Amino acid sequence: MAVTIPKPVPVMAGDHRQVEPQIEFDPAAFDPWRIQPVRHRLSNHPLFQPDALLALSSRLEAAGRIRTHANDATAGTPFNDAPGLHPNVLSAVETLSSLREAKAWMSLLNVQTDAVYRELVGSVLDSVQPLIEPRDQGMCHRAGWIFVSSPKTVTPFHFDKEHNFILQIHGRKRVYVWDHRDTTVASELARDRFHQRHDRGELQWREGFRGRAQVFELHPGEGAYMPTTSPHMVENGDEPSVTMSFTYYTDATRRDSMLHKTHAVLRDLRINPPPVGRWPAMDALMFTGLSNALLLRELAKRLIARSRASGYARFAQVGM
Repeated sequence: MAVTIPKPVPVMAGDHRQVEPQIEFDPAAFDPWRIQPVRHRLSNHPLFQPDALLALSSRLEAAGRIRTHANDATAGTPFNDAPGLHPNVLSAVETLSSLREAKAWMSLLNVQTDAVYRELVGSVLDSVQPLIEPRDQGMCHRAGWIFVSSPKTVTPFHFDKEHNFILQIHGRKRVYVWDHRDTTVASELARDRFHQRHDRGELQWREGFRGRAQVFELHPGEGAYMPTTSPHMVENGDEPSVTMSFTYYTDATRRDSMLHKTHAVLRDLRINPPPVGRWPAMDALMFTGLSNALLLRELAKRLIARSRASGYARFAQVGM
């Protein structure tokens, strides 16, 4: 997919320094609810070089933050079950050390929990936050995910809760992304259940979906932005690949998630609610009521000295 991005405009950091955005897109045309191409300047970053990634994989494997499967997984393999159905018997370090021959896909999970990579996640997303904020306020729970793939491996069809900048670092891959409002590809029920209990069971792959996707042929320096719950599937090229996703929540994603969770509860009561977004006035009324109820609950926790970290934490915590 051809990508034409205007020259990046320096933005002001909190201490009034000018910062070059490390992800490049046209801020005037940016729509947080639209799939769109981006570019970036991270491919030569020292934290994406082999020695740094090997060290990171060792640290994260010790912490249980590795997800991996063998390359016989397909687009239709249930995403949550892929590691069990198609196990990769190699360790994280072994997989990375022999990536071309490993026949494996591996994700280094929640790299923001690593002291070294937390700074990378923060600096990259901080550099674009001033461009995003006018249209999508409240960036929080920043996170990072590094994907390393042997040739010809597939990331099964799935969706995630966060807004996502997916950036190609090394190698080449084809990324299929579907509109988050396309209920032919992902039903309203599938989104409700996913937000309620992180269950992707209602999301089922069909080969005919390919024609409905936006397709990105990503090379180093290129990427894509996808909104929350945009279904996607990835096919790696003929070379080993390194990709990183920078993800985050905003006021809008938190509101959307709360409404879907509420609709899931209504479904459990055998009430069939209209899709989120169809009746904005009803959504607004429901969200206001829920927000007030949650505020009262939080106040009660604080009064008995059991308050938790802010809902607007800068970085995502493991297990969220």
